[in-house]
Amino acid sequence: MSSIGAGYDLSASQFSPDGRVFQVEYAQKAVENSSTAIGLRGKDGVVIAVEKLVLSKLYDPGANKRIFHVDTHIGLVRSGLISAGRQLAETAKTEASEYRSKYGGNIPLHLLNERVSMYVHAYTLYSMVRPFGASLLLASHDKTDGPSLYVVDPSGVSHGYFGCAIGKAKQNAKTEIEKLKLSTLSMEQLAKEAARIIYVVHDELKDKHFELELAWVGEKTNGKFEMVPQSFLEECENYAKASLQDSDSDNDL
Repeated sequence: MSSIGAGYDLSASQFSPDGRVFQVEYAQKAVENSSTAIGLRGKDGVVIAVEKLVLSKLYDPGANKRIFHVDTHIGLVRSGLISAGRQLAETAKTEASEYRSKYGGNIPLHLLNERVSMYVHAYTLYSMVRPFGASLLLASHDKTDGPSLYVVDPSGVSHGYFGCAIGKAKQNAKTEIEKLKLSTLSMEQLAKEAARIIYVVHDELKDKHFELELAWVGEKTNGKFEMVPQSFLEECENYAKASLQDSDSDNDL
């Protein structure tokens, strides 16, 4: 069968003869051409990190955040089209708010993941809409389930992970993640390793500047999703840069 649309990519509701939905695949390509984001789930929490490419020196530092607060105990990071990711973040916030107003408590992450996944999947069913060109990492920690980490892709498929990556350099990032014994690492160690991995996978794009965004949720934060404090963020970046220099020195030998 042809590997191109050949007329079957005109609608998100149409299958090709070999069972593919090309518009969903195009949406996944939009994610693969975007910034790399990773999530690491350890023994006492979850850390998420993303490289935010700075394409212009005129940009206001800190603008266009990739990491969002969904609820007090849940956060997400998006990769892909900025506007699509922002819309999904707002949808997740709405679902969390409606659950709180109806049941009087925090929404479990597995339930929020199901609701957001169904919302994303609905946009692959009708010809008058297009799939979302964004993927999400959802992170949470609660007393019942402990640390949780999920990924939602543009098709509406979602999975739970101990460690995952989305975006341009996801394969290289996954290779680095697989070297870690995540179940033994604390949140501080996870944050440093997350920063190191982002710097490692970005190293091939030395001509492009980026800002590292780092957030965590777990026992250290009393179950609240928070951005990593600036002082510790700088410590994580210094650790990542030192690791890169040590790696370059070893390669020169």
